[in-house]
Amino acid sequence: MLTRTAHAFAAMKLSIIIPAFNEADTIEAVIRRIMAVDLGEICKEIIVVDDASCDDTPQVLRRLSGVQVIRHPVNSGKGSALSTGIKAATGDVVIFQDADLEYAPEDYPAIIQPILNGTCDAVMGSRFLRERPVFLGSRKSPYLNHYIGNLLIIWVTNVLYGKRFTDYEGCYKAFRRSVLLDTPVESTGFEFDNELICKVLRRGVRIAEVPIQYHPRTYAQGKKITWRHGLMMLWTILKWRLLPLPASRAVLDRTMVA
Repeated sequence: MLTRTAHAFAAMKLSIIIPAFNEADTIEAVIRRIMAVDLGEICKEIIVVDDASCDDTPQVLRRLSGVQVIRHPVNSGKGSALSTGIKAATGDVVIFQDADLEYAPEDYPAIIQPILNGTCDAVMGSRFLRERPVFLGSRKSPYLNHYIGNLLIIWVTNVLYGKRFTDYEGCYKAFRRSVLLDTPVESTGFEFDNELICKVLRRGVRIAEVPIQYHPRTYAQGKKITWRHGLMMLWTILKWRLLPLPASRAVLDRTMVA
């Protein structure tokens, strides 16, 4: 539950961007859970970017109301879909949502609360602040290699950027829309989040971290990320520690006026 009075947020809008590729089995359930989340007087804008799905995802989306659907003519990658969604978003705050059921939209109030309080301009959801995976016993996770990869990405990012965050690969990230508009991202794949976060870290954007729920699916259920994506993420983290940052929108606007 959001802790400030409802009238304080009456004019606010939360844009939820959902990149989707072949998610016919889960996309409707995700959207209905988003619609059911109580954000008080905050308006929700749900934007699904269908990245040229070749299953029944387009048909499922056509029968849902209250959703803005943008379809890519060719499959361009998760990052490309997020970029399309960011350009279309009109909310004060933007949050990223996967099209599967690994993450719980019920976490939205906790995720956006620090931004609404004015204590930060971006929030990262951390799976590991809530619970660390176990690899023994009846509840063991089958993704030991994924966890090791996550630890490596966390360590490299923290060392290179001087931070102590606990999770960079969780889906849930929320931003003031102005932060996203001022931070152009080139990546079109899974490494989009890494480039975005590395750039906002270098720009000194205030970031908070909150615990989130996580229920990993299997590859048979549609999980797509692999070790190859992990290598690209590590390269992206290193690259944006070394390359000069592109000018923000504000700087470009001032240049054009001059």
